Amino acid sequence: MILADKIIELRKRNGWSQEELADKLDVSRQSVSKWEGAQSVPDMNKILKLSEVFGVSTDYLLKDELSSPEWTGEVPTEVDADVVRVSMEEASSFLDFKNLSATRVSLGVMLCIFSPILLIVLGAIQEAGLTALTETQVGGIGVIVLLLLIGAAVALFVLTGLQGHRYEYFEKSPIDTEYGVDGMAREKRERFRPTYQKQLTLGIVLCVLAVLPLFAVIILTNGENVAAQGAAIGLLLFIVGIGVLLIVRSSILWGALQMLLEEGEYSRRNKEEERRLDPIAGIYWCLVVAIYLGYSFYTNRWDRSWIVWPVAGVLYGAIAAIMRVVRTKA
Repeated sequence: MILADKIIELRKRNGWSQEELADKLDVSRQSVSKWEGAQSVPDMNKILKLSEVFGVSTDYLLKDELSSPEWTGEVPTEVDADVVRVSMEEASSFLDFKNLSATRVSLGVMLCIFSPILLIVLGAIQEAGLTALTETQVGGIGVIVLLLLIGAAVALFVLTGLQGHRYEYFEKSPIDTEYGVDGMAREKRERFRPTYQKQLTLGIVLCVLAVLPLFAVIILTNGENVAAQGAAIGLLLFIVGIGVLLIVRSSILWGALQMLLEEGEYSRRNKEEERRLDPIAGIYWCLVVAIYLGYSFYTNRWDRSWIVWPVAGVLYGAIAAIMRVVRTKA
């Protein structure tokens, strides 16, 4: 076992994140990341510090042929009795599933955003007197398509959730990966990093610029062309849908690699925090869905109600952050 894998194993055995180990060694998190990725080797002073922090001999750290730790202090126990051992086969199966689920979930979210487009466009055309269809007919057609798209999205979400149940421990429980898994995950993450950054940036830009067609129509027609405004709103939702698809898909794939490495928001400490937040999150998002559907059907303003989702996401992040601060101080 090489030094990089020994550092990973010892760090996880102690339940530390890369940031926590870096603090103990008085180095940057990037330095620890490079050591664990076998991109660089700590100098002798840092080897001695690693030996002291982990409570193992320097011989164990430096000699590849030694695979069992030579403890010089108290042997650390596993941090959590629920630690799950992950093999290379299981890790590859998990990544394959997350690749499939990223496509399904992002497509489902996009269909939800697309769902009111026909209702909005047909309603605007009917109001402008450009179709022989009655208001009732337009509403019926629009609602039917809306429900069909939402139904398809829900089917994708439910299917993905049922199939992904066996992998829930990656997100919620501490894991201990077998030899080679961390290296594989780091290699995949570095290859995917440019794609993730491009898709995330493009998705955000599309969501921000989606309002331009609506503003252009309002300016050019002085706000008097109802049909054009309806078409512009439909285009706005279409662009937002594409942008959100890119954001959701790339974020799920990036998150899967972070789960394997137990880094970022999926560190062991954050997993414990999320486990405590789970009951509140379930209630919160059920209320958000109820508010979204209730407001949308009551006002019939599907062109506006979608804003509930980004607002709810930001608000949930604020609530979670406040709860963490309160719990830390307590």
